[in-house]
Amino acid sequence: MNFNNLIKQANKRVEEFKELQRLGMIIKTGEFIPAGVHYPPITEYPDIEYDKMFEGYTMPDDGLLDVYVHIPFCTKQCIFCHYPSHYNSPDEEKDKYLDALEKEMDIYLRTLGIDKIKLRVALIGGGTPTDLTPKQLERFLKMFTSRCDMSKVRQFNYDLSPSTIIGKEGIERLNLLKEYGVDRLTIGVQTMNEEIMRKMNRSHNKKEALKSINNSLEMGFKTNIEFIYGYPGQTVESWYKELKEIVKINVHEIQFYRLKVDAYGDQQGTIKKYEQLHPDDCPSAEDTIRMKQMVFDYLKEFGYNENLRRVFTKQKSNISLYAFNQCCEQKDQIAFGLTGFSSLRDRFILNTQHFEEYYNRIENGLLPFNRGYIRDSEAQQRWALILPLKNYYVRKKRYKEVTGIDIKDSKLYSIIQLLKEYDLIEENEQNIKLTSKGGFFSDEIVGLFYDTKFITKERNLYNDGPLNPFLLN
Repeated sequence: MNFNNLIKQANKRVEEFKELQRLGMIIKTGEFIPAGVHYPPITEYPDIEYDKMFEGYTMPDDGLLDVYVHIPFCTKQCIFCHYPSHYNSPDEEKDKYLDALEKEMDIYLRTLGIDKIKLRVALIGGGTPTDLTPKQLERFLKMFTSRCDMSKVRQFNYDLSPSTIIGKEGIERLNLLKEYGVDRLTIGVQTMNEEIMRKMNRSHNKKEALKSINNSLEMGFKTNIEFIYGYPGQTVESWYKELKEIVKINVHEIQFYRLKVDAYGDQQGTIKKYEQLHPDDCPSAEDTIRMKQMVFDYLKEFGYNENLRRVFTKQKSNISLYAFNQCCEQKDQIAFGLTGFSSLRDRFILNTQHFEEYYNRIENGLLPFNRGYIRDSEAQQRWALILPLKNYYVRKKRYKEVTGIDIKDSKLYSIIQLLKEYDLIEENEQNIKLTSKGGFFSDEIVGLFYDTKFITKERNLYNDGPLNPFLLN
């Protein structure tokens, strides 16, 4: 599809965007408010007493768990990042962290009363979890896999930066990952535009990014690459050029993230200050909507479809099972490391964001969480609806399993009925899902199901229309 036709299609989305602003669903400024990966939002979890967090918790019937491990080290601080990390750290500091991580895993095993984790899916993230020497990487992989029963593993994911899997050391890292069963890599390319790379403060250039992807594919990893749109300096014209380059790479999965300006993690990224200092460099909300629609239309010509929200694959089997299990199936998932979160069937546990607190708690034989939330019945109903609706669709049978009630008996069902009138939601006997139009505005739609105390923007920023979230709750 040529540029003019893409823009013509994208302009239709902009008109829908403006109409949803008028109806009160999207704030007047058009600012992006991400929603639906956690409920409540991860920045809203309160402090919790240590002894209360696992009170009444029992392991899943099948004993299987998904696991996330956070390794908070990077070469450079990316402008858009909202998570605390240490940069250019000496090997001694990384060794200290690995020492603590090993102890944390052992404390968690004792807390759950198990000898090993029966692992279903694993994701190792950061930070840059490959910002370790090959020797340290092997130490971590050996430590991790020795504490897990790997016989039922369906997918073993690793997030990484392109610069860590090129050159002699990079190939050594890839060989280690392969040896220990890692089968899927997510490479944070973020942009194919060299100027935007510099603005992001990325640790690689375009040539290195392409080399890392080629190395991953050649070694037989399922390969996912990530991109951000709506970034300062991007235009719809430059984004079109990027898309033409992206589809030529032919990887298993491509993820597209709209730039998040306000913190959704434990640290406010410097992107907010940059936007305040350089407002003229930032794409308008309307142009960002155009960029998003261009992704759908252009990638479809090359066989890529959105098979999980913001995830484009040619085959559904290539999606991240970690993301699918957490958001769609809502299976129990535990986490280790700084800022790691454990998402369990009726509660959420969030580790500290402070390095010294992390080390001190573990040295005292305690798990390093400092915030959490055990959901009451209403919060459970919201969580069981928001996450799968945003990312895939709600299975009514599963909803009843995790809430104890039929979805038609939930107080949220009236909002579902209203959204059907605006062609945003559709329903059949088994499922409730977003329409094509609704899926495009998924973050904004699931925000309508939030308790008003968790809506992060002031009421006066919304028009008083029938879809105003403050009027619906």
